[in-house]
Amino acid sequence: MSQTETKSGPTQESGSQQLLKFLVELGPLVVFFLVNARAGIFWGTGCFIVATAISLVASRILFRHVAIMPLVSGAVVLIFGGLTLYLQDELFIKLKPTIVNSIFASILFGGLLFGHSLLKYLFGDVFALTEEGWKKLTFRWACFFVFLAILNEFAWRLLSTDAWVSFKVFAIMPITMAFAISQVGLLQRHSLNKEADSE
Repeated sequence: MSQTETKSGPTQESGSQQLLKFLVELGPLVVFFLVNARAGIFWGTGCFIVATAISLVASRILFRHVAIMPLVSGAVVLIFGGLTLYLQDELFIKLKPTIVNSIFASILFGGLLFGHSLLKYLFGDVFALTEEGWKKLTFRWACFFVFLAILNEFAWRLLSTDAWVSFKVFAIMPITMAFAISQVGLLQRHSLNKEADSE
């Protein structure tokens, strides 16, 4: 690998493309919130399933691939949303965030247990980090997913259905974004580009 390649690192996505990805992934949650507010949880769940499917198709068309996290989340939405509608029991859609975040946490912790930083395989084309950096980032996100799962368990038990839906849209998203931003320091400290520049 040449010195130029080392310093440049992976190809970065443009800001507009990242914003578009965010909007495509956020869309189903917004639909869920709006329809639930007007027609209730079951109509909201049905539209959530449809909007999630559209979001996955749009990701495939616009970005030529579907990231693993939205894909897993979409599968759980389909299963638990379907159970919610079939059994007319809102518990299943409320359990969806707990299940999804638990799956992500288990996968990341499992990878670390076997010596693999799985986030590297997901985001290695976005960030250039040292092995230590990938391990720390993977561990932190695994812990964060556990936190989100526990948070959802408290939320759906303590809040009304409408309040829980609002919590998903207006609390979970900002919390997740704040956590992601808080990892910028780690990304900078363990950047391969930084090490190349210091040589």
